[in-house]
Amino acid sequence: MWKVEVNEKLCKRCGICSTFCPVKVFTCKIDGLPVHTYQEKCTGCNLCVLRCPDIALTLTGGKE
Repeated sequence: MWKVEVNEKLCKRCGICSTFCPVKVFTCKIDGLPVHTYQEKCTGCNLCVLRCPDIALTLTGGKE
């Protein structure tokens, strides 16, 4: 299973990661912090990591 980790200190809460996610795995907290809510849907495409202007995301894992 893929997992996206968000570095809260680096994240500006811009929403780009959730906007570019083709399978919509993110939800946002009240303060705008993205949460990788639907990990089981994540395909590991890496678009969220590549598009993040703050380099606040890391993608780990893979299919088991």
